[in-house]
Amino acid sequence: MDRINNNEKKRFYTVFKIVATILMICLAASLIICMFDMPRLFSEEHPGENVVAERYIESGIEETGAVNFVAGMILDYRAFDTFGESNVLFAATICVMVLLLGHKPSDRSEHETVPRTVKNDVILKTIAKFAVPFILMFGIYVILNGHLSPGGGFSGGAIVGSGFILAAVSFGFDRMEKFLNKKSAGIITFVSLLVYCLAKSYSFFTGANHLESGIPLGTPGAILSSGLILILNICVGFVVACTMYSFFSLMRRGKI
Repeated sequence: MDRINNNEKKRFYTVFKIVATILMICLAASLIICMFDMPRLFSEEHPGENVVAERYIESGIEETGAVNFVAGMILDYRAFDTFGESNVLFAATICVMVLLLGHKPSDRSEHETVPRTVKNDVILKTIAKFAVPFILMFGIYVILNGHLSPGGGFSGGAIVGSGFILAAVSFGFDRMEKFLNKKSAGIITFVSLLVYCLAKSYSFFTGANHLESGIPLGTPGAILSSGLILILNICVGFVVACTMYSFFSLMRRGKI
């Protein structure tokens, strides 16, 4: 039975490598073809020489309600792109988990391996007790104020994710798994992507520029403003934070 299982694993990884190589070649060829088909730089037909940026600056606040033009652009005008980027993070986590399925634990003894945590380091543990709460609060602040000031779901989620990583390193993965583990991280990421998709479904289905949706934009500059951008920032923040911690945990222990 072991021999059969090993043969099946070998065939699976062989097919996986072949398919992955073909897909990468096709992707590279597509990008190269598109590159040669692009208009010349500084020409009138070049994408950078158009009125899109001017539209964002002149009408961004009125149409999105976001004081931060970047947030209005990536979470309203270009919500398609941001939703795709968030799905890429989720897919990347799944791919890492699949690749580590065939990872065999080291045969070395415990004292020869790198310890999973450094929770016996009194200095690090003491600093983490004070630093982790402030890191998490600052990350949440960046997420919630992404439509008002520089920041948003990507940067705030990265800050929250770094706080999770510091807590796991300082206090141990066992304690961290009571709060964030494989199941909870997957559920949080899936629900966040689902809420994002449902919240912007009217844009996905219409494909038009700001058809009337009935969603109030609020007063620009207020925390409860910019329509759905605040909610979308929170969703993106959850996805980024869970992805960062998942990658670290997967690489550190082979599981989350």
